[in-house]
Amino acid sequence: MPNYRYQVRNNDGEVNVGVLSAENATTAAAILRNQGAHVLSLTPMNAAVTSTRLMARLRELNAGRVSQKHILDFTTQLAVMVRAGINLRAALDGIAEQTTHSGFRRVIIGLKNDVESGKQFSEAISRHPSLFSPLYVNMVRASEVSGSFGKMLDRIAANIAQEIETRKMVIGAMIYPGVIAAMAVSVTVFLLTFVLPKFAAIFEGKEDALPWSTSFLLSLSDFLVSQWPILLGAAAVLGVAFVLFLRTELGRFWMDRTKLKTPIFRGMFNALYLSRSLQTMGELINAGVPMLDTLAITSDISGNQLYRRLWRSVYGAVKEGKKIAAPLTKTRLLPKAVVQMIGAGEESGKLGEVLDEISTYYAAQLKDRIKAVTSMIEPIMIILMGSVVGFIAMSIILPIFKMSQIVR
Repeated sequence: MPNYRYQVRNNDGEVNVGVLSAENATTAAAILRNQGAHVLSLTPMNAAVTSTRLMARLRELNAGRVSQKHILDFTTQLAVMVRAGINLRAALDGIAEQTTHSGFRRVIIGLKNDVESGKQFSEAISRHPSLFSPLYVNMVRASEVSGSFGKMLDRIAANIAQEIETRKMVIGAMIYPGVIAAMAVSVTVFLLTFVLPKFAAIFEGKEDALPWSTSFLLSLSDFLVSQWPILLGAAAVLGVAFVLFLRTELGRFWMDRTKLKTPIFRGMFNALYLSRSLQTMGELINAGVPMLDTLAITSDISGNQLYRRLWRSVYGAVKEGKKIAAPLTKTRLLPKAVVQMIGAGEESGKLGEVLDEISTYYAAQLKDRIKAVTSMIEPIMIILMGSVVGFIAMSIILPIFKMSQIVR
């Protein structure tokens, strides 16, 4: 027999809420009225549950996706609580109560339930690969074995914080040229489609006397104005095709190779991928993660298909019994000095410390590269934009100036 959640008002004006079992809603309402109550609402329990779940889902969508900042705050809070002597279940429960993101709160409650059921924390977080990276999971797993859970969480939090800062710097460096390029294209299209056609009537019948640049721009302007629906549709199709191409293995490889070969940006991207790879290796080695697992994780989170292939080749060589530095001597992605230091670290048994120092150096290099790229792009984009606009302006002014001289 189904259950119904009811809300009624009695003869004294009091509102009561409860649950009633009945064959159907009509029977339930009749029972309540026979008790002298005025029925305000009557909802099947399964509908109430569905409504509650729907509202919770809507709140999650409004809250947006779980960001790296949420993971950083969670890790930092958990590290503080663990170091303070609070057991893991209570710490997760306390963090869940303080979390404002409804979706992430549900994830944390799920982690608490997994821990209560006897699962290791590393096993619990591995069930959420979109939130907790393989680096995060393996560092936690290593700390569970070594008994340094609190300290390891601090190191993970520091790693996430540096990753967030690096991402912000790289995105910031890429936004500026993108905005300037969009402005340059917009201004050019505006001049060609709205300004230049107004001068076409002035130059009509004088095509033979016009400079080549003016003739070219008038033809281009006429083409854009008359064929803009086709051009707009073609641009949309090419844009979608390009995005789909970048999602393929070949497309990702082409884009990653382009990043490492573009003159202005290649230094910045090389420093980014090199710093990320070596920092990951250093963190995992210092945490006690086996070398083959370390190389596999490094290849997966390197962020570039060329570096991924490099670390995969190192993985294969180490699996055959070779040292890490041996296959690295054949690549151009790593400077020779870095390969020599890695080899020295292997020989001395301090590879983790050496990798930490190298990654710190290249993290500083990355900041310098980003500043250099930003400072170089600004004058280059201004010169390009000024050249395009100046070319269009001179192509319009020059024939007008010549015609005024003829009239004189």
